[in-house]
Amino acid sequence: MKIRISGHHVEITDGIKQSMENKFAKISKHYPSIMAIDSTITVEPHQQKLEVTTHYEGTTVTVNASDKQLYAAIAKVAKKLQVALARRKGVLSAKLNEKYVVKQSNLYQPA
Repeated sequence: MKIRISGHHVEITDGIKQSMENKFAKISKHYPSIMAIDSTITVEPHQQKLEVTTHYEGTTVTVNASDKQLYAAIAKVAKKLQVALARRKGVLSAKLNEKYVVKQSNLYQPA
């Protein structure tokens, strides 16, 4: 899985990259069909914001998180992404298990 990290008012260091890779490693094991994750880190006064976007089974999944500390925000966004992907996976499996209703036509009426 490829993780693309961009920063707005922040320099992306090796420590930030390593932390992101460690947090998203578990997600890549559970959802091997995910090829890439795009993340944007925005630093504002007293607030670190992250936005993570990925494509999973034909749908774009986007989650946001913010915290005063960057590494706490990374942990929050990883958790939110895992929950969002699990929800999407549940929707897909529910559609597979739908029961189809066969309607009777009025063409044949028993005597």
